[in-house]
Amino acid sequence: MFRRITENDWEIYRAYVDAFYHTDAVNAPVPTENYRATFDEMLRSDTYVKGYIFECEGTPCGFVLLSKTFSQEAGGYSVTIEEIYIEEAYRGKGLATEFFNWLKAQPNIMRLRLEVEDYNKGAMRLYERMGFELLPYLQMVIDKQRQHSE
Repeated sequence: MFRRITENDWEIYRAYVDAFYHTDAVNAPVPTENYRATFDEMLRSDTYVKGYIFECEGTPCGFVLLSKTFSQEAGGYSVTIEEIYIEEAYRGKGLATEFFNWLKAQPNIMRLRLEVEDYNKGAMRLYERMGFELLPYLQMVIDKQRQHSE
């Protein structure tokens, strides 16, 4: 099960984001002040970012963070699964599958995207089972925060 993040979820969210950024699913941690900025934006509006807390039998066990754009190519909203983290003890219980199925059923979402490290084979198998396909191109980025820290 999952539910939208609320203002009372700061400590839960912060702990799960910190855990996520200290796994091998990411290349490098982000500044902790980014956690708060994202949390505040989720509460301010759902225009750019939405967050959900995973729960198993009423106990928080992870989170997912989504961002949204409008894609002319896709003909509607494109949602990126920015981050998804479920505590190891709760993995394999269908929580991510339930969430992805719910996302895919949303009529206003025309495209789902996510990133995965090529060595994260378990996640890749899940994403492929859910219908995700590898994109045959590279993406490029200008990351202002990273440029200023180098």
